[in-house]
Amino acid sequence: MRQTATLSLPTPHVGPRWGTHLLLVSLLLLASAGLSLSLGSFPTPPMQVLRALIAPQSSDISFIIWELRLPRIVLAVLVGGALAIAGAILQSIVRNPLASPDVIGITSGAALAAVLFLVLLSSHLSIQWLPFAAMLGALVAALAVVSLTWKNGISPSRMVLVGIGLAAAMGAGTTLLIVLSDDSAAMAAYVWLTGSLYAAQWKDVQGMLPWLLVTVPLCLVFTRHADAMALGDSVAEGLGVAILRSRLVLLACSVALAGAAVAFAGGLSFVGLIAPHLAAKLVGRNLARLIPMSALVGALIVLYADLLGRVAFLPKDLPAGIFVAGIGAPFFVYLLHRTRYQQR
Repeated sequence: MRQTATLSLPTPHVGPRWGTHLLLVSLLLLASAGLSLSLGSFPTPPMQVLRALIAPQSSDISFIIWELRLPRIVLAVLVGGALAIAGAILQSIVRNPLASPDVIGITSGAALAAVLFLVLLSSHLSIQWLPFAAMLGALVAALAVVSLTWKNGISPSRMVLVGIGLAAAMGAGTTLLIVLSDDSAAMAAYVWLTGSLYAAQWKDVQGMLPWLLVTVPLCLVFTRHADAMALGDSVAEGLGVAILRSRLVLLACSVALAGAAVAFAGGLSFVGLIAPHLAAKLVGRNLARLIPMSALVGALIVLYADLLGRVAFLPKDLPAGIFVAGIGAPFFVYLLHRTRYQQR
């Protein structure tokens, strides 16, 4: 009797070491959030913070904790996690350690659309439309990358090259808009481009959270497909993976996450580049493990960047993007150097 061999996709192995690392980083994030709640222009002892969280009606600082600091911290965690997951997905499907939402042009598209809104439309439309403009820009940039990359499918190497070129072009367009605009619009656009969580409110958290609730589970469903594609397209096809569909779905998730993060926090560069590499040091490159760890690491990066911006230069409140870029730019150069060295 003839037997047929069946191929199945590799099931990600989640070991106790991964669980330990995830728990430790989660506890570090929780402790860091507590530290951020205590520090600011009005330093607050931890016990008073805890009392304000548990019984806000009997605390004199409940407004500071619940309305000023806590939404800013929660938004920093959500934005950092979204950018990190977007970067981890892109690095996996593009198979390039330098891939991230800002490198392939997604962030630049969102930034160009947002600046266009601030310069030309903010006097006619409510500022509440800014997130939608940024997400639309991210979508248009992603569609442009896919259409210019398409040749019997999506080539990962072409995607990076096209993305870098589009990012440069859109960056030039953004700069031109700022130069030609009036001083007030230019200042607002510049602060937004730098990336800031200043004056974050609960409505921003409510606007950001649904994007994570929808896209992250979808990403986890397709992690096995991404791990197979990491072995090469021919191997993935042999394992029965619908490469084009999987790549487009994961790319759409990455665009949605990055676009939403940029929409609510501005142009925070390099988070999607740094966080997956740091997370991979702890859990490896298996995407099922990399996504949650990258989210935690990205949340820590943005949380501490925002904390530095709030307390390091009091009474000034500096954008978090300044500190992320200060770390991310040298890290990008290091990755570029390491990649060139490994290819020799």
